[in-house]
Amino acid sequence: MRQFILLLLLFSAPFVSSQTDNELQNQINQELWKPFKTAFETLDASALNTLYAEEVLRVTPNGIDTKNIFKKANIDRFETYRKAETKVLLDFWFDSRHTNNSHSYEVGFYRMQLLGKRDKQVIYGQFHIVLKRKDGHWRITQDWDTATINDRSITVEDFNKKEFIRF
Repeated sequence: MRQFILLLLLFSAPFVSSQTDNELQNQINQELWKPFKTAFETLDASALNTLYAEEVLRVTPNGIDTKNIFKKANIDRFETYRKAETKVLLDFWFDSRHTNNSHSYEVGFYRMQLLGKRDKQVIYGQFHIVLKRKDGHWRITQDWDTATINDRSITVEDFNKKEFIRF
């Protein structure tokens, strides 16, 4: 009987763990990713910047930012969009998520549509994000994204491989 219970626990452990991961990822979706999308689409740089930790490693093709310069750039960019009456639509999906009670490593693809009065621009990219839960709140601690993979531009075909997340 003891062996049966041990086997039951052994085989049920991965199932319990994945339920916990799913619950945590759903929590992250509501606490972080839904407000992230909303902040972009309402051009609310302050709301966006609060989703980042105090110390962030932000990596772009232009280099590494460890001084939160990107937060000021968010404010400037959103103000430029607002003045130009540019609407932003942001969609994304996750290719991989590894989560525990304190950290999450999330990889996915995004599509950002910039809808101006006279023109439309669509930007596709891949992101790698590290989240940390601090004081009960999930915050972005590392943010890396790119528009290319292996020197090839990310395209609509790459983005369309999966359905984007809906909140």
